[in-house]
Amino acid sequence: MEIPVMRDEPVTPAGRLFLQPEMNQVIHALIGVKYPWDVEAVKSEIGNSLMVKHPRFSSLMVRDSCGREKWRRTRVNVDDHFVIRREPLNDTVSDEDAVNEYLADLAVSSPLPADKPLWEIHLLLAHNCAVLRIHHSLGDGISIVSLFMSCCRKIGDPTQTPAIGGGAPTRPRRRWSFKRLMMVLWYTLVYVLEFALRSLWLKDKPTAVSGGDGVELWPRKLATAKFTIDDMKTVKKAVADATINDVLFGVIACGLSRYLDMRSSKGLRDGLQITGVAMVNLRPQPGLQDVIKLMNSKSGTRWGNKIGILLLPVNYYRNAGSGSDPLKFVKRAKAMIDKKKLSLEALCSYKVGYLVMSLLGAKVASILNYRVVCNSTFTISNVVGPQEEISFAGHPITYIRANSSSLPHAITMHMLSYAGKAELQILVAKDIIPDPKVLAKCFEDSLMEMKAAAEQSIPKT
Repeated sequence: MEIPVMRDEPVTPAGRLFLQPEMNQVIHALIGVKYPWDVEAVKSEIGNSLMVKHPRFSSLMVRDSCGREKWRRTRVNVDDHFVIRREPLNDTVSDEDAVNEYLADLAVSSPLPADKPLWEIHLLLAHNCAVLRIHHSLGDGISIVSLFMSCCRKIGDPTQTPAIGGGAPTRPRRRWSFKRLMMVLWYTLVYVLEFALRSLWLKDKPTAVSGGDGVELWPRKLATAKFTIDDMKTVKKAVADATINDVLFGVIACGLSRYLDMRSSKGLRDGLQITGVAMVNLRPQPGLQDVIKLMNSKSGTRWGNKIGILLLPVNYYRNAGSGSDPLKFVKRAKAMIDKKKLSLEALCSYKVGYLVMSLLGAKVASILNYRVVCNSTFTISNVVGPQEEISFAGHPITYIRANSSSLPHAITMHMLSYAGKAELQILVAKDIIPDPKVLAKCFEDSLMEMKAAAEQSIPKT
């Protein structure tokens, strides 16, 4: 049967940004399972899934005569998208270290081939895991996670697809007062101005964890910091109106302070700002029905990357792990994030980026975003995964982790939660941060100290 002739579709502005050499990004999702892979069962599941039927996952990225990127539908041969590794990756280290080494190499030296749709699956049979590689131009992280969930089933009920997260609680509608309006306008003005200055010359003071222009090409190491959602919730309860994101940024601030103390804190003043870059999804987190709607071109809802950028500063404080109250880091993070929530920084960064892309082209937009990354210190993301245990192609999943291609930052961190666990993948430039496991331990110890302090501060009932 011949494929009907279809008109090429333009790549979204954010998708074009992720295709530029300076900001080229591939998402890596690591899926671990209990039992050895049944290769044919996995191929069959993928071949019959919504993922392969999705227009973006069955299209080539081509350029027209003007050099503008387009999606062109093609026939998908599922076998072409599988890389099967039967032998152990490295017999001299643990499974986790061997797989992290593999992912670190993929992050810097393995672009996706352009002669087929921009995704592939690496089955690491000796390690009972798979690496799902998807180019960021195909969609944002939350949409891609939702699409992958359509291939999975609940352990307790194999006929049901899993839900992502627990659903946002209903919040009372806030009344718009003059004071609140003025705060929104003020914080938006301040943060958008800072964002503009970051794209020009404003830069973090150099520290032992700073990257910069060209660092995206340096060799990488990868380590995993492991948390539990219950521990994070215990800390959250100890700080009024805090969220899991507040706790995460408190842990990042405390952990970075600990690590900098170990490396060298000479010349670093208390309160020194260390700025992170976060991608913010401007769409609500979709469920399976929303993914199907997004796939339908007649629905009026556009698939792609609809993401803004937030600059999220944390602060270094000397002797963070020496008896000082670790909950102060969460309180400071909450105060900062509350101001960010009041602003329209993420929406403005998306709109301005769209305008620059339309008027000046993807190259200029890519350079400006690249400079924002070069002038800050780390990348951070947090994606909510399924709360219950799930299976893929009949294989119970034990963990899901995520990271992406390297950036000019010396540290990029991606947290993804699954079945009560939250695992933070820490990708570093190894010539700048040679010991990412030590950094991961700093984060884990910070959460444990916060939990202990929280348990003491919460009244017993």
